Amino acid sequence: MVAINRRKFLGSSASGVGMLGLAGAMPAWARGGLDGTIARRGSDVLSGEHLTMSVADTTFTTGSRRGPGVAVNGTIPGPLVRLKEGQNLTVDLLNRSSHGTSIHWHGLLVPFLMDGVPGVSMAAVEPGDTYRYQFPIRQSGTYWWHAHTLQEPLGHYGPLIVDPIEPEPYEYDRDYVVMLSDWSTMSPYSIMKKLKVAEGYFNYGKTTWTDDYDMSGEERRMWARMRMMPTDISDVSGATYTFLINGHGPEDDLEYLFQPGERVRLRFINGAAMTYFNIRIPGLPMTVVQADGQNVQPVETDEFQIGVAETYDVIVEPRGEAYSLVAEAIDRSGMGVATLASRPGARTSVPPLRKPPLLTMTDMGMAGHGDSAGAAGEGHAGHGAASAGAAAGMDQGAGSMTGMDHGSSGDAEMAGMAGMAGMSGMNMRDTSLLPPNVKVGPGIDSVAMNPIDRMDFPGLGLDDVSHRVLNYNQLVAAKPNTDNRRPSRLKTIHLTGNMERYMWSFDGKKFDEITEPIQFAYNERVRVKLINNTMMAHPIHLHGHFFELVNGAPADRQPLKHTLTVQPGGSAQFDLTANERGDWAFHCHLFYHMHNGMFQVVTVRPLEGGEG
Repeated sequence: MVAINRRKFLGSSASGVGMLGLAGAMPAWARGGLDGTIARRGSDVLSGEHLTMSVADTTFTTGSRRGPGVAVNGTIPGPLVRLKEGQNLTVDLLNRSSHGTSIHWHGLLVPFLMDGVPGVSMAAVEPGDTYRYQFPIRQSGTYWWHAHTLQEPLGHYGPLIVDPIEPEPYEYDRDYVVMLSDWSTMSPYSIMKKLKVAEGYFNYGKTTWTDDYDMSGEERRMWARMRMMPTDISDVSGATYTFLINGHGPEDDLEYLFQPGERVRLRFINGAAMTYFNIRIPGLPMTVVQADGQNVQPVETDEFQIGVAETYDVIVEPRGEAYSLVAEAIDRSGMGVATLASRPGARTSVPPLRKPPLLTMTDMGMAGHGDSAGAAGEGHAGHGAASAGAAAGMDQGAGSMTGMDHGSSGDAEMAGMAGMAGMSGMNMRDTSLLPPNVKVGPGIDSVAMNPIDRMDFPGLGLDDVSHRVLNYNQLVAAKPNTDNRRPSRLKTIHLTGNMERYMWSFDGKKFDEITEPIQFAYNERVRVKLINNTMMAHPIHLHGHFFELVNGAPADRQPLKHTLTVQPGGSAQFDLTANERGDWAFHCHLFYHMHNGMFQVVTVRPLEGGEG
């Protein structure tokens, strides 16, 4: 295990996760200096065994907006890195920008010293310096790369495709990348400062002064008594962000060409800093064939929600003249738009933004609120038959797992906001429900009374639409998994936060308060349960590994992922084989949550006295 100097790590400011204190000198782009060149929109293609990627400060424009950016090889997004499974890769990263940088190869299985996280696996590459990444390509699929520094939301990210050695299990005629992101003329420093001063600074959809929401007066008073906002869906909205597809905003008229009757593969990558997107192509069904770079049994759907850092590959068969490809922000404050066109210039109408969703009791962790037993989480192990018996008798360090619940969100969901008026007397901050390992203090402002498994939930605002919507329970691995051992123990982690103070953490502890990493023995098989005590969805990413969603699929066909959305007030579980040695970042992929404390290090260590 590499020793981690947390003082140095947290003091590195924009060079690493240590943005927490906003310490250090601001680079030119953060001070408003836009003396660089204008970045080109879109990605060039880099292929081969030896690549060069050069980072530089730049100016970015989309529509009528103009502001600071960070380009790699002159474009935003940076180049599409297209590789072949089984090859070796060398990348020379040249830092021609004004601040520290890195590249994290999101989803790729690499040696931990090549993982690109300043303060954990490397030092930031300082201005004027060059760093060489070298590793073999051990897999295939759709992935992406990005800085693990403050440069990421400014444009330091790009798509990554690894073509497989064996033929794909599905056929297609065209292959397109759909890289989603959010960009602001406001620097990350300014966004962070405003969130710390007033967590609702960017929430322009507040219900206190508008009649745009179907809420009674009593429901509005109830939310006011709880000092909560049912429209608090996204920390930063479309009023501040322009939502991009391959670097193109809605006014930039991006198109993907096809011939009617062709099968078109669309590789959706959410490279946003803070935005979940709802993806649909009105009038055109999508068949999901891959999730997070791993093949799944095909699932036909009409819409899906993609969390920050997730990827989904779909195949469509367009036969008309044109279709709108819509990436609507989860809070419905804006959208990214492109066109699938049978000829250049072919267009169709773009659907309007839908009504913003409202949070419910389930999102507050109050599903079935009359029975709060087990809310501390150690007795809840998952959804349906997949978890029943599969982990019975596991040693979790605090008793057996025989007390699992097998409920689903559908069993306890309460329709809409009805009946919420009687909730005002309930204590949303009852920290007695938390286990002893969770630190209680100002960093926790809500506790889920009854966090249920929500793997079957399609995402906020999508549970009452009239068409088909994807959920995690529909994902089944295309091939049997290689490790089907029963997990030996359960590790429970609570996602915690205080929205008013904009503090985020695991188990009530921000990263600068954590003294020991999460430790797994090499090749250990462990079940991890994540309990979300907050009212926001969190995309949780584990570096260096794939894990298997415990989602009701047969034990040998649990789908592999590297990033998992944990729904508000709910829980989610995955099975992990810890077979990659080293120190690995584990964090929420909402950029400003990670940089405000929802970050941890996972150490995979050799077995004592063994060969591991």
